[in-house]
Amino acid sequence: MSLVTARWKSIAKEAVERAAIMARFLCLLHVTDAYLFSSTLVYGPSMFPTLNLAGDVLIVERVSHRRGKVGPGDVVLVKSPVDPRKTITKRIIGVGGDWVTFPVGPGNGDRSRSVMVPKGHVWIQGDNMYASTDSRNFGPVPYGLILGKVFCRVWPPEGFGSISH
Repeated sequence: MSLVTARWKSIAKEAVERAAIMARFLCLLHVTDAYLFSSTLVYGPSMFPTLNLAGDVLIVERVSHRRGKVGPGDVVLVKSPVDPRKTITKRIIGVGGDWVTFPVGPGNGDRSRSVMVPKGHVWIQGDNMYASTDSRNFGPVPYGLILGKVFCRVWPPEGFGSISH
């Protein structure tokens, strides 16, 4: 075997080994992002004052909701029931079997409505009731649309830490 052929075989072997390492890394990255935890940028007025209008970077853990470990008070990432291409961030107010009472129209006096959350669903609302499209508009959300539970805020630095209930 010639020196040139041996050198090309050595280069090809090293390239295949590096490609395999990169493939393993990308698989690990995918599994971590899809099934363990990921970061997400959230912005808008619906969760103000808990989350900033200009945007926060949050760490979302993706295990609790699969184990049925989310409940009232938890801030969750949910696939929008109105537009499945969008992801929304809201607080769980009630779970299956709970009765939820909410004002019919904020600022319209004392009129309120009570709804029982069906089994397998959650009632989600934004912390800013005047600027949030949530279960008061589209009703209870199937539990399967929950993508993860907010673990902590990492940006901006002055807001670093867990999200309060």
